[in-house]
Amino acid sequence: MSSGGRELLKWIALVLMTGDHMLKVLGFGYVPVVAELGRVAFPVFALVMAYNLAQPGADAATAAKRLALWGLIATPAAYLSFGTVFPLNVLLTFASAAGCIWAYERRKWAVAAILFFGAPVLLDYQWAGVWLVVAAWGWFRNHGSRIHFLLGSWDWRRQRLYLVLPIWVWVCMGLLCWYNGNAWALLAMPALLLAQVHCTVPRSGRFFYIYYVVHLSALGLIAALVG
Repeated sequence: MSSGGRELLKWIALVLMTGDHMLKVLGFGYVPVVAELGRVAFPVFALVMAYNLAQPGADAATAAKRLALWGLIATPAAYLSFGTVFPLNVLLTFASAAGCIWAYERRKWAVAAILFFGAPVLLDYQWAGVWLVVAAWGWFRNHGSRIHFLLGSWDWRRQRLYLVLPIWVWVCMGLLCWYNGNAWALLAMPALLLAQVHCTVPRSGRFFYIYYVVHLSALGLIAALVG
């Protein structure tokens, strides 16, 4: 993925996420297209995050701490919007995944097991969410030079045709579809091809974290006033 392409994908996912949250928090019910595309936001964020963490020099520990901090900050806003603390918001789902990757890299198996198997019961998207990031990170770390490999590709190693397929990524995508109750999340896979576009999109820094907290707070307040 190019740097600009990754940022472009994140902005697209941000718009899709906002539309999905508006439907849920403001009680608009089912709105065609908006509801379906809302299911694409999480896997796009998850796959881009996995790609970033798979790059040389990536610091999973710093990512986990930052996500955990913003996830805790976002918890009151999520409660205001959705009326419940559990499942914990998606930033904490990403924090658990990043922490699991850090623990795996450091061979801290007990911590990895807790974050991989135990923590998801409390998190949004549960095991499907955490496992998707971890599975995609493992794939990108070994095969991520070409994003279209996620859709399957042919490799002429050892003078024979060999199918390269990210089986565990697709399994986790299947679990995510089961969690959502539909298959719209699969659109995130071909959407990743947009990340190969070389474009100039400034890095957002902490904007996405701030936006997540602010937009949930705003939606929650609007819902309370209208209600």
